[in-house]
Amino acid sequence: MSKFTLPVRLALLVAGTTLPMIVFAVGIAFYNYKQDRNDANRRVLENVRSMRLVLDSEVQRMTGGLQVLALTNSLRNNDFQNFRRIALGFLDQYGKGGLVLISDRKGRLLFSSAAEDTASLPPRGNLEIVEKVFATKSPQYSDLFTGTLNQRQVLTVEVPVFRDGEVIYDLCFGPPVSIFQDLVERQRPDQQWTVSLLDAKGTVFARVPNPSETFGKRASPSLYAEMFRGNEASLPTVSLDGVPLASAYTRSRLTGWTVAAGVAESSLIAPLWRNIAITSLIGGILLLTGLTFAVRMATTIARGEMLHNLLIEELNHRVKNTLALMQAIAVQTFRSASRDERTKFEGRLGALAEAHNLLSQEKWAGSELKDVVARALKPFLLNAPERIRMDGPAVPLSPRLAVVLSMIVHEIATNAAKYGALSNETGRVTLEWDVIADTPKPRLRLIWSEIGGPLVTAPVQRGFGSRLIERSARDQLGGEATVDFLPRGVVCTVVCALDEAH
Repeated sequence: MSKFTLPVRLALLVAGTTLPMIVFAVGIAFYNYKQDRNDANRRVLENVRSMRLVLDSEVQRMTGGLQVLALTNSLRNNDFQNFRRIALGFLDQYGKGGLVLISDRKGRLLFSSAAEDTASLPPRGNLEIVEKVFATKSPQYSDLFTGTLNQRQVLTVEVPVFRDGEVIYDLCFGPPVSIFQDLVERQRPDQQWTVSLLDAKGTVFARVPNPSETFGKRASPSLYAEMFRGNEASLPTVSLDGVPLASAYTRSRLTGWTVAAGVAESSLIAPLWRNIAITSLIGGILLLTGLTFAVRMATTIARGEMLHNLLIEELNHRVKNTLALMQAIAVQTFRSASRDERTKFEGRLGALAEAHNLLSQEKWAGSELKDVVARALKPFLLNAPERIRMDGPAVPLSPRLAVVLSMIVHEIATNAAKYGALSNETGRVTLEWDVIADTPKPRLRLIWSEIGGPLVTAPVQRGFGSRLIERSARDQLGGEATVDFLPRGVVCTVVCALDEAH
C-alpha cells in the first residue's frame, strides 16, 4: 500500500487545493453577477432619466414654437389667412403629418392647417384638454386619443392665445407620432434593450422593439401595476413581448408622460452561466494538471476583473459629465427664481438642446458663432425673418462657449418677443459682434439692439432673465453682460474671452 501513498497524497493535495479554488471562482462569478446586476439597474435608471430629459427638451421646443405663434398679431386679430402662412412655416420643421388647429372655448374649430374651409370642420376632439387650457391659462399636453379630422390616434401640445390678458383661443399642435418613435430609436442603447414612451394613462405611443404591434396598447401588467405608485423606480417586469426585463421608469413633470426602459434578464444571467461553465472546465483541467493551471486561472480572472472595472469607470465618467451639465443648468436657472419664472426653465433647456444638436453635427469640434445664434433665433424668425439682422465676422466657438451663448441669445430674444421689439409688427433687432484683438487674450463682443418696439421704461427691479444673462456671462464665460433699457429699445452687450484654441 505504501507505493500508492505518494500518488494518493498528490491527488489529495491537488484536489484539496483545486476544489476550494473552484468554489472560490464560482463565488467570484456570483459576486460579479450581483455587482453587474446592481450596475445594470443603475444604468437603466440613468438611461431613462436621460431619455426623459431629451423627450422634455423636444416637447419644450414644440411648446416654445407654439407660444411664439400665439404672440403673432395675425392670430390675435383673427387674420387666419395670413396666419396660415406662418403656421405652415412652423409645420415644415416637423415634416409630414403635423397639424395645427385653433378652437374656441366650446371646441369649435376656427382654423385647421389641413383645410382652408373651416365651415365643414367637425368639433374638436378631446374637449377636456381645451377646457384645461382656458382654465389654467398654461400649456397642456394630451394623452393618446383619436382625432376627429384624421381618425388616427394622436398626441397634442396646446397653448393659450391671449388678448388683453384673457384666453381667447386654444392653439393646438398635433406632431407626427414618428417624431417620438425616432427619438426612442436614437436613444436605445443596443438591441438588448426595450424602450417605451407612455402617456399619463399608461398607453404606449412609441416603442422599440415591435412599435406597430404595441402602439396604443396599455403597458405590460407588471409595469402598469407599479408605474402610478411613484414618479420613478427600478423594478423587474415582463414586457409586452413576454421578455423578462430589469426595468426602470421615470415620469415627466412637464407632460405627465412616462419613459420606461429595460434590459433583457437573459443578457444579465448569460454571463453568469458562461463564467461558471468556464470555471468548471478550468477546474477539471486543474484537477488533471495541477496548481500551474490554477495560477493561470487566477491570473485570467484578475485580468478580466481589471478590464471590467476599467469599462465601468469609463461609463461612469461619461454619465457623470452629462449629469453635471444638467445640474449646472438647473442651478443657474432656479437660483433665487420665483414660481412664475421657473416655467422658463424648459425654454432654456430647449435652447441648450439646440446648441447640443449643432455641436453633435460638428462632432463636438466647436461651431461658428453665426450658426449658434441662428439656431437660437430660429423660432423667432418664422413670422418675419427680415426683422432680425445679424452681422459680424466668422468666429469659431468652443463647445462651452456655444452652449452658454446659445442660452443667452435665447433669453434676450424671448424677452424681446414678449415685451420688446419683436412683440409688435414694426420693431427690428440688430445683432452685431466683433473680436477685440488688442488685449493679451482675444475677446468677443456681442451687441443686441432693439428699435421700433413699445416705449421702454427701466424696470423697478431686475428680472430673472436679466440676472441669468449677467450671471451666465460672468460665471460661465468669465466675462460681463450689461442690459440697458433705453427709451428707443433695449441694448444688451455681452463681452467674453475666447478660448485659446480659437
